[in-house]
Amino acid sequence: MAEQPLRVRPCSIAAALGIVGERWSLQAIREMGYGVHRFARIAAYTGASRDMLADRLRKLENAGLVERRQYSEHPPRFEYHLTQAGQELFPVLLALQDWGNTWAVAEPAVQLVHDCGHPPHAVPTCRHCGAPVTPESVTAFPGRGVSVVRRDDSDGTSG
Repeated sequence: MAEQPLRVRPCSIAAALGIVGERWSLQAIREMGYGVHRFARIAAYTGASRDMLADRLRKLENAGLVERRQYSEHPPRFEYHLTQAGQELFPVLLALQDWGNTWAVAEPAVQLVHDCGHPPHAVPTCRHCGAPVTPESVTAFPGRGVSVVRRDDSDGTSG
């Protein structure tokens, strides 16, 4: 891949970052993963402004990662829950937390504990053989391109 012609390389990472690659988006997903579903609490725990959070939640909903569920009719109030696509970001968040605990903070603010009683760690493995996946164990080949799947193209960033 290093010998490919020099041009912007489309990839799934760039497409994913177009959807979730913003601080408030990932923090809102984190909070929903922790069981926080109401707007005011998500805003308080993330530190996002109400306008910023509303915009990010709308984009996550349009992308199919979050769904709103009404819990009050008078006044209309909604909770935000992760869809399957949103829940499948958990290993990504766990990997970011592992990295942050090692390289970004002196002392972790949150400790996660697995059902077995020990801290979980993101360890990517091959689904076929079970071996660890490292930069040295994978080889990249040009694909047929990236087709970005988005429900909301209002910001003009898909493609």
